[in-house]
Amino acid sequence: MVIEWETRPTMTPQDTSTQLPTAPQSRDMDSAGTLHGEGISAWTNSATAVHFRRVGDVCRSADIISTVEFNHTGELLATGDKGGRVVIFQREPECKTEPYSQGEYNVYSTFQSHEPEFDYLKSLEIEEKINKIRWLPQQNAAHFLLSTNDKTIKLWKVSERDKRPEGYNLKDEEGRIKDLSTVTSLQVPVLKPMDLMVEVSPRRVFANAHTYHVNSISVNSDHETYMSADDLRINLWHLGITDRSFNIVDIKPVNMEDLTEVITAAEFHPHHCNLLVYSSSKGTLRLCDMREAALCDKHSKLFEEPEDPSNRSFFSEIISSVSDVKFSHSGRYLLTRDYLTAKVWDLNMENKPLEIYQVHDYLRSKLCSLYENDCIFDKFECAWNGSDSVIMTGAYNNFFRMFDRNTKRDVTLEASRESSKPRAVLKPRRVCQGGKRRKDDISVDSLDFTKKILHTAWHPTENIIAIAATNNLYIFQDKFN
Repeated sequence: MVIEWETRPTMTPQDTSTQLPTAPQSRDMDSAGTLHGEGISAWTNSATAVHFRRVGDVCRSADIISTVEFNHTGELLATGDKGGRVVIFQREPECKTEPYSQGEYNVYSTFQSHEPEFDYLKSLEIEEKINKIRWLPQQNAAHFLLSTNDKTIKLWKVSERDKRPEGYNLKDEEGRIKDLSTVTSLQVPVLKPMDLMVEVSPRRVFANAHTYHVNSISVNSDHETYMSADDLRINLWHLGITDRSFNIVDIKPVNMEDLTEVITAAEFHPHHCNLLVYSSSKGTLRLCDMREAALCDKHSKLFEEPEDPSNRSFFSEIISSVSDVKFSHSGRYLLTRDYLTAKVWDLNMENKPLEIYQVHDYLRSKLCSLYENDCIFDKFECAWNGSDSVIMTGAYNNFFRMFDRNTKRDVTLEASRESSKPRAVLKPRRVCQGGKRRKDDISVDSLDFTKKILHTAWHPTENIIAIAATNNLYIFQDKFN
């Protein structure tokens, strides 16, 4: 299904209520695709694709999606873009009469999370781009999420309202205070039904704690604290306290000329609130235990793969930089992504990764040109499926890769509008480096490096994936789950 929606005007925090449409309005739709089976095969036979894009053929920089995140139940999906907007999609209830349209996602709410700012002390412009979104576990009827740009983290409340109070004694219908002399009797206010409204309101603003750009936020399993990481420091916050945070990791040297690495990503353990991991531009992972010391500069475990001197080149350090790290749902493994590979680490084995998956090794001969056009610095994310048996990550030409850890099978799929046809089959794609080419093969020289899938997310329990490709969001669903 393809849904187009218009870019909504910027809304202030006081004007973030959006009416929940009961049916898609002013949107063009068509269906796309199906896939069944288990593991990798589920994405090569018949999948359902939901494709969202903003109205208009021109892709504006502000519309480029910069983060994608499912909530803990998978019923909501949030995206952030370079324009500082957050769009939330909600999964519709399953329809028994239309089995091929079950569980589709539609726009639930849109709001402006961040605005461009300017730091006058440092003469530095702060972009509104949303770097990360993280959902908090749901405690009541409302939903809460954290969003961050380079400097400021905000906590948002997303709630629904389908009733409004009427019959105030001291206010008129427009909310203005009445003249007390005109009040001659008292009445009991009542709640009247109204059209369902989705209200988004800012609850906390966590600012002025990071000198460098925030690259990660992660909610702790205690549901009370979260951490934010920038290039050189990691801070621990309490969700209810905005005026102070605790610095738990600081790798900034006394002399900045001695700086050899930066923090690239960080995440809390899914079950143990005292454990966290952070990755570096040198390709290392450090597991820290907050029970050992208040300042976690000394790690508990260091995960590092020995470098083969024979393979060292000018690009070795650049392509070994870890762009993303994710704990498995079980908490036993770590998934990392560098430029060319995805790696699975066992927390009990520090000297080498348990598994190494080549994402696009055919680019190894193209590193020089990729360095010249800055593509070599692209930061790809990675994701686990709900059972930790399959991993997913993005590549170029709007390709994304899946690797089955049990069968060792892998597949390359493409997110494109061309496949957005009723029950279209998601055909595996293959990149050819030379020699004989099959009919549907694509040459390495034909890859479009401006089309890249950097941000992906996997539903926590089902075979549903969200793929961000520039200003397009694709949702592929296994109908036969």
